Amino acid sequence: MRKPLIGVTGRRWPATALGANVPPAMSGLRFDLHFSDYPRSISAAGGLPVELTRDADVEGLIERLDGLVLSGGADLDPALYGQDPEENLQVPEVDRDEWEMELLRAARKREMPILAICRGLQLVNVAFGGTLVQHVELEDGSGHPQWNVDGHTATHEVHVTPDTMTATLLPSVWAVNSLHHQTVETVGDGLTISATAPDGVVEALETPDGDLLAVQWHPELLAAPDPTFVWLVRQASDRLV
Repeated sequence: MRKPLIGVTGRRWPATALGANVPPAMSGLRFDLHFSDYPRSISAAGGLPVELTRDADVEGLIERLDGLVLSGGADLDPALYGQDPEENLQVPEVDRDEWEMELLRAARKREMPILAICRGLQLVNVAFGGTLVQHVELEDGSGHPQWNVDGHTATHEVHVTPDTMTATLLPSVWAVNSLHHQTVETVGDGLTISATAPDGVVEALETPDGDLLAVQWHPELLAAPDPTFVWLVRQASDRLV
């Protein structure tokens, strides 16, 4: 049986972000950025990763894929959840917001398994009608934005909610990294909280149909194969039978 094809979203930056590595003749170009840990984790879990481009037809992409990873990245545009930008908001990437929202809708329509990571969890929550806290500091609660700690290092624990799909994948207490400065404020309609930090911050969401799992931490930076990626690939593989 063929391996399931898992698509991974990424960022799009101007070539000037690469500094002196880009010659002047190419300074007006843009490049797609995909951190290699995402496809590495998909491969380790038994899937076949493919890095997606926003220049392709969304419906056409989703039709060819067996699973989807919504990766981490920039803050969402707060206009999506009815708020004005606050002082510590990072620069949103509005075109990416629109693209990933469209991918999410198309994947949900096809009942495709989806793993949403960090920004991905926030996007899912907003897509389901939820809102976000635009900024938390290191000293707030469990200390979430651990920018100065290697992302491969766990910095706090999460408590997994009993009787959820997430509880079938992870033990009741799970050590995670923390690379986010935004958190869930109001949970979107139809989403279930399936893990929280000790301070109550939402760390995982899922849907009752078992097709969508969203985590606030970065499992692609932790030991592979990670249980969340194993879940994604297994769900995608089951649909190939």
